[in-house]
Amino acid sequence: MKVAVLTFDGFNELDSFIALGLINRLGHLGWSAEITSPSEQVRSMNGVAIAAQRPLEFANEADVVLFGSGIHTRTIAADGALLDRLRLDPVRQLIAGQCSGTLLMARLGLLADMPACTDSTTKPWVVEAGVRVVDEPFHARGPIATAGGCLASQYLAAWVMASRAGLSAARQALHYAAPVGEKDVYVERLLAVVKPFLSPA
Repeated sequence: MKVAVLTFDGFNELDSFIALGLINRLGHLGWSAEITSPSEQVRSMNGVAIAAQRPLEFANEADVVLFGSGIHTRTIAADGALLDRLRLDPVRQLIAGQCSGTLLMARLGLLADMPACTDSTTKPWVVEAGVRVVDEPFHARGPIATAGGCLASQYLAAWVMASRAGLSAARQALHYAAPVGEKDVYVERLLAVVKPFLSPA
């Protein structure tokens, strides 16, 4: 399972790294999540420079595409040449976005009439793009999902893992990363948020 974690200049570390770290707990099942960027290097909102593991076009062949957020997303959303590099297919791919990543999904026409989650700063721009924003941490319809709030990246990762590897595999991966002394209750609370949005097997 190939997962593209879309990561642009000014990215939010919590979005990209939490999802990357959790999903790669399924490496023993052949899963691989990779930082996917439009340039060879990107710098985070806090000045952390990282090398891209994959070029932006990798998203077009990946099984899962996650749009992270960042401080420059509004500018990126207006960059038609950059967005034209993305040729995503909801019939074949799971596609999800977090916070301002939801704005990029809206610009690409991926949200249609479904309600979406985002952060309070991005909300006016997403509404301006014609999307109804809901005050929830996570929402999905079919192969499309959105989340609101930096730490909501755990919901995106849980949804992706449960959707493609099953609840048991997702539970094991999340259990490993969950806080000691709270593991069972933490994992069940997390999965309770995404379970209603999982497609029937």
